[in-house]
Amino acid sequence: MALVSTATVASSSYRWDRLFPTARRGRSWRGARSRGGARLAVVARAGGAAAARGRREELVPASAEGGRNTYEVESLIERLSNLPPRGSIARCLETARHRLTLQDFAAVYREFSRRGDWQRSLRLFKYMQRQSWCRPDEHIHAIVIGVLGRQGPALLEKCLEVFHDLPAESRTALSYTSLIAAYARNALHEDARALLDQMKAAGVAPTAATYNTVLAACARATDPPVPFDMLLGLFAEMRHDVSPSVRPDLTTYNTLLAAAAVRSLADQSEMLLHTMLEAGVSPDTVSYRHIVDAFAGAGNLSRVAELFSEMAATGHTPDPSAYLGLMEAHTRVGATAEAVAVLRQMQSDGCAPTAATYRVLLDLYGRQGRFDGVRELFREMRTAVPPDTATYNVLFRVFEDGGFFKEVVELFHDMLRTGVEPDMETCEGVMAACGRGGLHEEAREVLEYMTKEGMVPTAEAYTGLVEALGHAAMYEEAYVAFNMMTEIGSLPTIETYNALANAHAKGGLFHEVEAIFSRMTNNAGIQKNKDSFDALIEAYCQGAQLDDAVKAYMEMRKSRFNPDERSLEGLLNAYCIAGVIDESKEQFEEIKSSVTEPSIIAYCMMLSLYARSDRWTDAYDLLEEMKTNRASSTHQVIASLIKGEYDDSSNWQMVEYALDSSTLEGCDYSLRFFNALLDVLWWFGQKARAARVLDRALKCGLFPELFRDTKLVWSVDVHRMSVGGALVAVSVWLNRLYDRLKGDEDLPQLASVVVLRGEMEKSTITRGLPIAKVVYSFLNDTLSASFHYPKWNKGRIICLKSQLKKLHSAIDSSNGSARAGFVPMANSHLPSPGSKIYTMEAQVDNGVGHLPEESLLEEKESELLAL
Repeated sequence: MALVSTATVASSSYRWDRLFPTARRGRSWRGARSRGGARLAVVARAGGAAAARGRREELVPASAEGGRNTYEVESLIERLSNLPPRGSIARCLETARHRLTLQDFAAVYREFSRRGDWQRSLRLFKYMQRQSWCRPDEHIHAIVIGVLGRQGPALLEKCLEVFHDLPAESRTALSYTSLIAAYARNALHEDARALLDQMKAAGVAPTAATYNTVLAACARATDPPVPFDMLLGLFAEMRHDVSPSVRPDLTTYNTLLAAAAVRSLADQSEMLLHTMLEAGVSPDTVSYRHIVDAFAGAGNLSRVAELFSEMAATGHTPDPSAYLGLMEAHTRVGATAEAVAVLRQMQSDGCAPTAATYRVLLDLYGRQGRFDGVRELFREMRTAVPPDTATYNVLFRVFEDGGFFKEVVELFHDMLRTGVEPDMETCEGVMAACGRGGLHEEAREVLEYMTKEGMVPTAEAYTGLVEALGHAAMYEEAYVAFNMMTEIGSLPTIETYNALANAHAKGGLFHEVEAIFSRMTNNAGIQKNKDSFDALIEAYCQGAQLDDAVKAYMEMRKSRFNPDERSLEGLLNAYCIAGVIDESKEQFEEIKSSVTEPSIIAYCMMLSLYARSDRWTDAYDLLEEMKTNRASSTHQVIASLIKGEYDDSSNWQMVEYALDSSTLEGCDYSLRFFNALLDVLWWFGQKARAARVLDRALKCGLFPELFRDTKLVWSVDVHRMSVGGALVAVSVWLNRLYDRLKGDEDLPQLASVVVLRGEMEKSTITRGLPIAKVVYSFLNDTLSASFHYPKWNKGRIICLKSQLKKLHSAIDSSNGSARAGFVPMANSHLPSPGSKIYTMEAQVDNGVGHLPEESLLEEKESELLAL
């Protein structure tokens, strides 16, 4: 327990009657003695006739002094430290016997105290007891008592032995206070109180530090707690001590205020505040915190604001930390209006707000989702006080949590323009925002800035870069970043591995995901967590390995990870892709029982399943459930979108708002959201609406790999899309192809539809996977054998330049007919219950009927191998 020096505080205006009622004035503080009371009796007998000969105003701290120890002291410490248990201390001191003073020995004890080495301290002390040239003085005794007292109740007997070694006539407040502190530190407050009484009986005058030590021990007592009026009684003894130098100081008042705060004694806290102000003791940050806590516990924070106003009116304006503490108390209970009122009161009281003041409100607004309020308050702050690094870090966290990822990057550039120096927390926060938002170019810029400034990027920073690259389907670049971080010594964490695996999982690259987790487990020794299993389940679902997806879910449960909504939706996705209705309905009910409201993603999965199974009655019942959802307006809007009720411009703005809101959750969620919505719109026959939704997704920065055109290749990449989403994207791309062919553009060497990437590109079984199978069949149903699988890549379906020329000629020969494109993108009427659309007849298996003769294509394909 650290004790501070006391300050003499004279107070002629001390109001005893107000703080201590008359009935309690003569009440003596006497409690039952603890088991250590018998030990203390001998102290009372030995010191009964002693007189106080000196007074130390403070205890010597346990840590070493600020100045560097002398060579002799350092040498002695080293020799004693290397001394074996039965080694001779005399030999250690033999060479320096006449060059060491008691002050040097005190420095040695302080070093051993810092280390907690009480054994060597006690051995050295016993040696000094036997020597006339270095017999310990009271200062040494006090230090040794402090060293032993820190080791727990077991060494309190030894503390008494050291105390008894000091002659009674040599004992002053220093040695007594040291012994009292030893008992107080071990929660023996009654023994500490008894020692204070015996100290007075022995004629040794206590110091303010002595009273503060006993008061703190009593205030901290919990089993049972000391009544607060008894604490006030001890405070009265201190106040009326015969010594004029012993008066309550800041430590005294803070101890009492802390005790009042724990007990939620608001009135007593107010009286103590008035008393300390009248005594000329100015409250500090700790004082105000305790006052606020006391009133918060009593449920009367409004009174604190009144107290601050009264203090300001009498010339005792609280410092900014006082208002900050009150503001934080309001934020803990979400009282935004009251917290803002504290800021306004602070300004009216003439106390200038600090950056910390604004930070509290910025964080509060952010946690409540009031981002316009965050922006407005930040503009106000810039006119009052310059924002610091910590303020920007709060803004980065607030806007990242809110999904405003680009705004985080803009704020980072603003921070650099204003000359505020970012720290590592800043860069990690910006990189995290870039990762969630898929802003890979911005993430690279931040990483370049860190390197230029000599900052070594941490694993958290690289994780953001890997995640951002993954959201753009830049798998190779993500692997390069992953390997780069290991080269510079930033070892990947489980979050890094999960980010890399999740990137590949979105594209169904389950072989790569398995390899990533194998490397994580076998090489790094890191076991999979719940997020790892979620990525594995998604990879298997997107890669059509549905049995493996279910097995991964069961393994997650066996590993004692509780599935959350994401995990339950992953299993539901597997069931829906497999087309098993009963299992899907059961899983959907489990989601309902686990969360407040199933997400739109879960609803869309079930709607797609019902549509593909021609269960239109079930589909319309589920749509009506979404539309009548009173808890979520977004559910209502999406249901109305699917039913075709929001096609007009005014209502479509509501649809765009709902779609844009999904991006605030980050790319991980929004990719799944748009995939599920596009899937249900396609199977419901709402092609035009699906095209508008896809266009919105592209404007939000999703699926950046979707459409890519060069002089050699026109391509559409649908490997990260749902089956329905892929068909929407291919339809839009085919119509764009129609417009370009009609416009007489220079033709590329080939047009390509990417349905798979990664290791699966080399396997011939890809033709049987859902996306590849359906897209291939759709292309050849639309353009009659113009597209085929090349030999050099099984994840692409291509149309050679020769076929594009034929399509171009066919369009020219149509003589400008009114055809809008290759695929009519109209909205169909919703099927009536009982209609058979998708289950009427067996689907073409693998599109075998559309496979062109390979011999006709080999010659042309050989021309493309160089590409």
